[in-house]
Amino acid sequence: MASSGDAEGSLTPVDFIQLQHYMEDSSLRVKDVIKEFHAGGRLAQHSFGECMDAVGFSLFLKTYLEVDDFPADFCQRLFHYFRHVDQDGSNKCSLPKGGRVSLRDVSCYFLVLEEGQPREKLEFTFKLYDKDCNQLLDSSEVDRIITQMMRAADYLGWDATELRPVLKEMMTAFDVDDSGYVTLEEWVKGGMNNVPLLVLLGLKMTERDGQHIWRMKHFNKPTYCSVCQNMLLGLGKQGLCCTCCKYTVHSRCANKNPEPCSRTFVKSKNEIGIAAHDWIRADCNSNKCQVCHKKIKTLAGRRCVWCQELRHDECIFSGLSSCDCGPLRDHILPPWAIFPISKEEDSSLLNVTPDGHILQGLSLKATKGQSLVANFSRTGHKEAMVNGGHIDPVSDRHPLLVFVNPKSGGKQGERVLRKFQYLLNPRQVYNLSNGGPASGLHFFRSLHQCRILVCGGDGTVGWLLDAIDKADLQVRPQVAVLPLGTGNDLARCLRWGGGYDGSNLREILKEVEASEQVPMDRWSIQVIPEDPQDAEDPQDAGDPVPYEIINNYFSIGVDASIAHRFHSMREKHPQRFNSRMKNKLWYLEFATSETISATCKKLKECLRIQCCGRSLDLSSMSLEGIAVLNIPSMHGGSNLWGESKKCDGALEAEHSEVITDPELLKTVSQDISDRRMEVVGLEGAIEMGQIYTKMKSAGHRLAQTSQITIRTIKALPMQIDGEPWMQPPCTIHITHKNQANMLMAVPTKPSGFFHLK
Repeated sequence: MASSGDAEGSLTPVDFIQLQHYMEDSSLRVKDVIKEFHAGGRLAQHSFGECMDAVGFSLFLKTYLEVDDFPADFCQRLFHYFRHVDQDGSNKCSLPKGGRVSLRDVSCYFLVLEEGQPREKLEFTFKLYDKDCNQLLDSSEVDRIITQMMRAADYLGWDATELRPVLKEMMTAFDVDDSGYVTLEEWVKGGMNNVPLLVLLGLKMTERDGQHIWRMKHFNKPTYCSVCQNMLLGLGKQGLCCTCCKYTVHSRCANKNPEPCSRTFVKSKNEIGIAAHDWIRADCNSNKCQVCHKKIKTLAGRRCVWCQELRHDECIFSGLSSCDCGPLRDHILPPWAIFPISKEEDSSLLNVTPDGHILQGLSLKATKGQSLVANFSRTGHKEAMVNGGHIDPVSDRHPLLVFVNPKSGGKQGERVLRKFQYLLNPRQVYNLSNGGPASGLHFFRSLHQCRILVCGGDGTVGWLLDAIDKADLQVRPQVAVLPLGTGNDLARCLRWGGGYDGSNLREILKEVEASEQVPMDRWSIQVIPEDPQDAEDPQDAGDPVPYEIINNYFSIGVDASIAHRFHSMREKHPQRFNSRMKNKLWYLEFATSETISATCKKLKECLRIQCCGRSLDLSSMSLEGIAVLNIPSMHGGSNLWGESKKCDGALEAEHSEVITDPELLKTVSQDISDRRMEVVGLEGAIEMGQIYTKMKSAGHRLAQTSQITIRTIKALPMQIDGEPWMQPPCTIHITHKNQANMLMAVPTKPSGFFHLK
């Protein structure tokens, strides 16, 4: 944390990262909290004009960040930071003993950092600093807003020397009538037309086709602005870079009519199937032109967004005009395969996307009265409309529909989202935090040969598989996994690895292309509680059951108890669980305490298990946990079933609905497609650790069955696919539901010491 010298008036990068973690876990907005400091609010006694005291500041943080135990030393550093927010005295308020900070400045600072739409932020900051409510901002009020924006930008890593003149120029331009004041209309109109400010305020999606998706970026090598052609200089984030096409500019040049971004669809049916290049100005790094084969000087060439071909400016029209989409052609849904249709052709509205387009049937609205459609036939082949009406099939391809959970794997999800928006057509890459997977599945519903890549943890994969069920698609698409979560048991079983290590996504896409389909069983689980009227305490009703479907596993007892403790603590103190390493340490602590307390020691006395009507005899075993497995991985890589011995009886077992014979069970292997689940007993947390570390080969094999019924007589911890809950006495039925078409990566030979597959 900060040293004593840093405490007065500054924050360390570690402080700022910690503050961002708190903000990510909070659901409140600044505008909700600031009301509490106004007259009649519960925190009004801590407000003194436009200032608040140290106690009020602490309550502001606890309320806004939704934490009761915000660290006192961190709170003090933040308080000192805001007390020194403006050294020139333009925002000083009365500072009695103990000091106060500006409520407006604190609110503006957090407003810039929180999620939200730029227009809403602009309107709120205007009203925030319009202290006399005259619908005007004077120069001093505008300066205070700039100060807070600059401080937020500084800790976001922006180059202040580049940004400050841009904001100053923008603020001057706001006063279009030279009155010395800025109206709300001038403020919003000017802000929404200023690219650097929009990026600072959190603009992440385009508003129209051809508009860049900008983000501030630090460049590790000499990079040049595509507008003024001068080098980007500075120590922090020196310029703006488009996520989709990599077009790069100075912040000050972003408002000077840069070239448009690449198209994502064609505007008329006459352009369907015409595979034309989309050329973007690029720094070609002295690579050779693929027409004349001579080196391309800095900013003297262009790059095709789809096939990545490089050409001199003068060679653009010399080479082939047809684009084959390059090495990723099997995955890319090119713009000439998406075209506008009228509302009369498809009137089934589904959703409005974050960039303002309307998903309509197979379509995505682009202009008034029109909507976008992916132009593929019902047989799955892409169709090309040539000469205004003739339709010719193009070579067989498998457009990839990508779903990314940006909250998975720390910041990995956000980086993966940006990279796929560059490698593929942005219209085939969906952020799951913007309405879930329904809109993407709807848009691709007639592309029968499409594949899906879901980027997230096991919970994200389950979410997507449930959405496919609800979408009622004619053909269930094949699903690959890029593991971004913590456990990633399903990804391990499908050979996608235990976690994404930041490797080149082009290589991941090659693996998806070479992967093979494997059906995976999915199971329905029905939990029927005993009559709730028999419960003496209303709290005995327990927690809600998290899922109705099992993709990976279901368990009762010791492992669910550990997971439930972990989950409860994380819900109460989310800031303590902001890294994989911390999560593992917490899990180890809960496992150790469970070993000592042994809360599930007499588990066999509390439940009865029937497999296809056949009761399991647990009387001779000392078990603290029961696991029902669909895949051969649990707890982040533990194979509880273990390897099987080869035996003549194995062939006979393949045709049995239920197997409970101990000797025969030794020969039975797991198969995620055999419509059977494996039942395993666990002696305790120590045995779980032994299996995880390979000190023990497996748990106690109890049964392999196609249907299972469990009856409990007391409240027990349970979990489905890693989501735990406390369940009062109940009856549980598990039956086969369906099969999902998963993609399994082909076995790869280790290419080095760090190969994780």
